[in-house]
Amino acid sequence: MSVIIKNFIVHQLKLEEESLTVKTRPDIFDVNADIEMFVQQLNQVYNNKPVKGIGAFNEEEKEDSFDKALDAFLGGEYSFQHFSVETCKKLLASVTELGAVETGFVIISQFQFLATEYLMIAVLDTKEHVEINQNLELSVATHLDLSKMQLAARIDLTMLQTNKEQNRYVSFIKGRAGRKISDFFLDFLHCDEQVDIKQQNKQLIESVEEYLESERLEPEEKQASREKLVDYYKEQIDTGEEIKVSDVAEKLATHDQKQDFSAFNQSMEQPLEDEFQADKAAIKSLSKFSGAGGGVSISFDRKMLGDRIVYQEDSDTLIIKGIPPNLKDQLSRWQD
Repeated sequence: MSVIIKNFIVHQLKLEEESLTVKTRPDIFDVNADIEMFVQQLNQVYNNKPVKGIGAFNEEEKEDSFDKALDAFLGGEYSFQHFSVETCKKLLASVTELGAVETGFVIISQFQFLATEYLMIAVLDTKEHVEINQNLELSVATHLDLSKMQLAARIDLTMLQTNKEQNRYVSFIKGRAGRKISDFFLDFLHCDEQVDIKQQNKQLIESVEEYLESERLEPEEKQASREKLVDYYKEQIDTGEEIKVSDVAEKLATHDQKQDFSAFNQSMEQPLEDEFQADKAAIKSLSKFSGAGGGVSISFDRKMLGDRIVYQEDSDTLIIKGIPPNLKDQLSRWQD
């Protein structure tokens, strides 16, 4: 699955004499195979980020806002290069207003992926790495560090132009340790969060467990249903597509079900959104039991419960049959 790039440009937020400024590129890049590969990697890394928010542009009028600049670009008033420079100026203004110091390279790309057109904005730092050539000579080079991407947003231009009223066309990484991205990035985007993705994924897992219990399935059938859902989650994360309640209902369907999952969801006091982005953490919840406390940390596959692992609720005891070899070796050495 490849991306089709329409426009791509890079600017830089940098410190000059203790002041944050924008260094702009005068023209967009000519798209080549390297840029295509980079944008594909950028999109995949973004898809794999575990917690993202979903929202829409704030309807409150704001002079010189990002969404107005985007409208001007989509309407043909701005070139992509001009729009990208205006975008960086607005980002700089938001960072400056907050009193923060945020430097890095601002990547702005318009591309198509799986018949959907997107605009991606990401701020990336750099990292040095060592290269070796055919003559076995070493040199130090610098690359954009995708693995540490924390400031990024992706706008679904197709949805913005065809289904704007759903208020779900902006997604963004929700933050990093110690602070919230909304401190300045949402202000820069002139965006309000509409859906709590983490909460929706957690609620889905809880609802699925309640549903499987209500259907009175055998343990093997429950586990098979969870495994189908794990596979579905992985597919949606890989493609960047959203989790759909209707799809989940299809995955959980059985020939003798009393009620399908969609109807079960609607009967809940607070039903799930029809669609929401996948959170990778949900895969672990579906496939493993885990917990930590009192100096003990335990994690094991759900399918092991009742087989190699037995839980005795009355005595608050977990019996493990077939201890992992590396743990067994450590215990044996301790006994000696």
